[in-house]
Amino acid sequence: MLSIKIEKLTHIYNPGSPFERKALDNVNLEIEEGRFIGLIGHTGSGKSTLIQHLNGLLKPSEGKIIVDGVDITDSKVKLKEIRKKVGLVFQYPEHQLFEETVYKDVAFGPKNMELSEEEIDKRVKEAIELVGLDYETVKERSPFELSGGQRRRVAIAGVLAMKPKVLILDEPTAGLDPKGRDEILSQVKTLHQKQGITIILVSHSMEDVAMLADRLIVMHKGKIAMSGEPKEVFKNDVELENIGLGVPQITYFMRKLKEKIKDINDDVLTVDEAKEEIIKYLRSKEDA
Repeated sequence: MLSIKIEKLTHIYNPGSPFERKALDNVNLEIEEGRFIGLIGHTGSGKSTLIQHLNGLLKPSEGKIIVDGVDITDSKVKLKEIRKKVGLVFQYPEHQLFEETVYKDVAFGPKNMELSEEEIDKRVKEAIELVGLDYETVKERSPFELSGGQRRRVAIAGVLAMKPKVLILDEPTAGLDPKGRDEILSQVKTLHQKQGITIILVSHSMEDVAMLADRLIVMHKGKIAMSGEPKEVFKNDVELENIGLGVPQITYFMRKLKEKIKDINDDVLTVDEAKEEIIKYLRSKEDA
């Protein structure tokens, strides 16, 4: 079971200088295998700093990060091995595409792992198909001929080809049009269902995390402000608003509706749930 344990994690940027800033402040957290975590918080809350510790890109000022039973803050640990297990897709990952074909770009990680040609071939094909692209159609194409959403999927495939057990996505829909955004989120959801890998989705969108995540972690000023199932977390709408966040728009709508119609259930987070509740209410009125 690959779990991630964070103990008393503190990170200070530019320590001892006039620009010293505490980005993480004594964070304790455990992420169990196979979960879909939504990590939310406004800009500057510490989300990006936190995820960059999970595969050793940043070193903590204090504290431990234990991945799969190994303390990755130990100087003897081979971070290359950790990065095979924990894949991180940055914001705008398509800016990191550089090869002349989609195939070569997706194969870059597996080649660095010194796998056989046969294994590389298998992984590239699998990863391209996992992100919902047709292998034969795109493999010889230049990534730069593709749409923004497709390029982003190629970048995600490059991380998946390394077969990580944990996939961290930092704002994976940033800057995409609604169609590209829906495609990416739908692929991420399918990936979690089919592969069962742990996913950590960093997002500003309450709607996205409400629809996808089974656990939310809310960050504020470098600390964990809340953690729990989406329905539990979104009950704290006043606290969330106080830290610059909120609840999904549909939840606000249903709460307003409940003021007018007492019999309706307003404990919903997605449009589909709201639709079900409204239909249920209308049917009960017909039967009455």
